[in-house]
Amino acid sequence: MTKETKPQTEETQQPEETQTEEITKLPNNKPSDFKFQAAYLAYSKTWDTLDTSETRAEVNDILVALSNDEMSYSSFYQELDDYRNRGSKHYEFSRERIETQRKRDWRQKQTRSQRNQRHKGRH
Repeated sequence: MTKETKPQTEETQQPEETQTEEITKLPNNKPSDFKFQAAYLAYSKTWDTLDTSETRAEVNDILVALSNDEMSYSSFYQELDDYRNRGSKHYEFSRERIETQRKRDWRQKQTRSQRNQRHKGRH
């Protein structure tokens, strides 16, 4: 073996190790800024729901752009919303219709039903 072949085998092993780098969650670098704190909280929840490292890296890039003032908060939330939809299955909230009635109508209905219950068997 020559010296040239030995370093080549070490160099081929190093790129494999760098490819398996794990993407970590970014730290909060502006704890005194309330808007950024809220944005970081939304980022953190979204980052926890994502599975692939590629999408986590994309979300990290969005937060870095926000912290460097390259992006506005509204565009940050718009871009982050795409990743929120991917991560959660139950994102949409369906509303049910709630029927209400006035107290007077409820009392009349109750007295009518009570009267019918009292006189049900007496014809």
